[in-house]
Amino acid sequence: MPETITDPADPRLRDYVGLTDVALRRVLEPEGGLYLAESEKVIRRSLAAGHRPRSLLMSPRWLDDLADVVAACEEDGVPVYVGEPEVVEGITGFNLHRGALASMHRPDLPSVAEVCRDARRVLVLEDLVDHTNVGAVFRSAAALGVDAVLATPRCADPLYRRSVRVSMGTVFQVPWTRLAQWPADVGALQELGLVVAALALADDAVSLDDLAADPPDRLALVVGTEGDGLSRRTLAQADLTVTIPMRGGVDSLNAAAASAVAAWALRT
Repeated sequence: MPETITDPADPRLRDYVGLTDVALRRVLEPEGGLYLAESEKVIRRSLAAGHRPRSLLMSPRWLDDLADVVAACEEDGVPVYVGEPEVVEGITGFNLHRGALASMHRPDLPSVAEVCRDARRVLVLEDLVDHTNVGAVFRSAAALGVDAVLATPRCADPLYRRSVRVSMGTVFQVPWTRLAQWPADVGALQELGLVVAALALADDAVSLDDLAADPPDRLALVVGTEGDGLSRRTLAQADLTVTIPMRGGVDSLNAAAASAVAAWALRT
C-alpha cells in the first residue's frame, strides 16, 4: 500500500524538497542523478520512454487516476508516498494542483554522433537560460518534425521540472543531448554532414523563405540566448546566417517562437 506521510521534514522525501528554489534544484538534481516529472500526463510519458522512477509523491485523490502506475511501482519496490495537499505543499514549496510528482532516475545522455546520425533537422540551443523557453522549444520540435535537439553547456536543463512540464513531456520523445564544447562543436556538426545555420540578424543573412525554397538535406539551426542572441564566434563558424522576414517594425522573436517558425518553414 502507498505510504502516508504527515511530516514535511521526512528525510525520505529529500528529492522533492524546495522545488521552487531553482538554484538548489540546479545542483541537487543533476548531481543526484534525478529529475522531477509533474502531472499524470508527464509521468506517463516519462515511463513510456523507459525512464525509471525512484519514488512517487501525490495527494490521495490521484490514487485512482494513477492506479496502474502505483501498482507497477509497488510491484517493482518503488515507494509511493501519499500526503494531504498541505503536507505536500510543505515539502515542495508550492500547491501541487496537478496532483502528482515522480522522482525519476536521470538517464545517461547519448553522444552527439548518436543523436545526429540519421537526423535531417536539428535544433541547437545556445545558452538559453529560461526553462520555459527550453520546454516550449521541445514541444514545437516534437510537433514540427525536428529530429534532434542539442543543448550547449550553459543552456538550461531540459529535464528541469518546468522545462519538462512546459514541453508536455515531449522532452522524452525528441532525441537530445548536450554538446561538450561550444562553439568549437560547430566543426563537429559539420563533420557529421550537417549544414550549420545561425538564426540571427546580419547584413549578409539569407531569408528563411529563400532557405526553405531550396533547403540542404541535413541542417542544424542554431538559436541564441534570449537576451544577446548568438555569440560572434558562433556566427563566424556557421555556414550561413538566416533571418525570419518580419513586419510591423519587429526585428526579432522570442527564442522559442523563432525556433518554431523556422522548424515549420524547414520541415521535411
